[in-house]
Amino acid sequence: QVQLVESGGGLVQAGGSLRLSCAASGSIVSINNMAWYRQAPGKQRELVAAITSIGSTNYADSVKGRFTISRDNAKNTVYLQMNSLKPEDTAVYYCNADQIRTAQAMGVVDVFGSWGQGTQVTVSS
Repeated sequence: QVQLVESGGGLVQAGGSLRLSCAASGSIVSINNMAWYRQAPGKQRELVAAITSIGSTNYADSVKGRFTISRDNAKNTVYLQMNSLKPEDTAVYYCNADQIRTAQAMGVVDVFGSWGQGTQVTVSS
């Protein structure tokens, strides 16, 4: 019903910047909270940053002051601007939407817990 597609990952040197995007598609009426998570090899998936439907944000302590999450509700897209990247930021980054309201033939249907396929971010020292 809905799909989240991330883009913008890649290889960057320490101190560099990347901008991730995550676009949601489908018969979307609205999206509630959106977030970026990451998972490094051998580690659990962790929350990086989150943003509510009205733009309130929160960040993991490890990225505060370096990463900025934003969203464009008209485009059903969330972004993650990552500056001053460190080797420890290396991970697969995943986009998440906790509740997506969709318009279906039978009416409004809420889709919970949607994830993107992930995009690799590698920071070299």
